[in-house]
Amino acid sequence: MSHATEPSGTARLELLPLRPGHAAEMAGVLSDPALHTFIGGTPDTPEALRARYERLAAGSPDPGVLWRNWVLRDRTTGSLVGTVQATVSGGTAEVAWVVGTPWQGRGYATEAAGWLVAHVIEAYGVHTVIAHVHPVHHASAAVAAAAGLTATDELQDGEIRWELTPHR
Repeated sequence: MSHATEPSGTARLELLPLRPGHAAEMAGVLSDPALHTFIGGTPDTPEALRARYERLAAGSPDPGVLWRNWVLRDRTTGSLVGTVQATVSGGTAEVAWVVGTPWQGRGYATEAAGWLVAHVIEAYGVHTVIAHVHPVHHASAAVAAAAGLTATDELQDGEIRWELTPHR
């Protein structure tokens, strides 16, 4: 499948398959320690991020699991502003998004997450889309809701499970 190797996008964002060469710019995008309040960890160095991106770009070692990762490029400025990702397995896609602090509040996460959910349903025929959102991360909950997901009562690692079961 070529789904992971071709750029795609929305009106304002070009979604490019994540590559190790994106690490230096993305290290800056993800450098605000406050951003990691909800996503965990601390900002990676460009070298550490490159090593992580090399692993992601190589794909899952499990042939039954697809890793799909994209960087978000603002079409107007040409700057990277965040990432979206999907792990697809057995008809289920677990999705996530992150937008760097300077670009938050502009609707980029909502636009990218909406694209991502539609993409995994169309391209991979998934029957369930899942996201996990920290209970007090109201902005990310709003993104999940805008993408069509609904909060459940289930908690995993302290995060609320959001779910969409598309009707075919």
